[in-house]
Amino acid sequence: MLVAEQEGCRLLAEVFVARGFPVVRDIPFDENGVSFDIDGWNAEHRVGFEYRTSEAGDKDDLSLDELALLAERMEAGELFIFVIDDTSIEAKDDLRLYANAFLDEVERRRGGNKAGARR
Repeated sequence: MLVAEQEGCRLLAEVFVARGFPVVRDIPFDENGVSFDIDGWNAEHRVGFEYRTSEAGDKDDLSLDELALLAERMEAGELFIFVIDDTSIEAKDDLRLYANAFLDEVERRRGGNKAGARR
């Protein structure tokens, strides 16, 4: 069973907030050749999420080129955006698990802290 757009975004926002990344919901994101309405974004920590669903009709909002640009920027540590498609999960618990694994990786790559500041 697919997790609906509104429910999935609410769940993701809860996970991000619980992990110390309060997000602004449904805002325009436009940086370096990537432009779309992001479902959740924390500008201070440059961390966010995009839950792509057929219900919302947003599966085509990011082209393959834009996804590649985001991947390059994430690899460089400039930002971290969790992009997941509703067909990649079977239940809310899967979405929670994948979001937490993503945020674990963000913190690992930033040396164990959200902002990436050196201690």
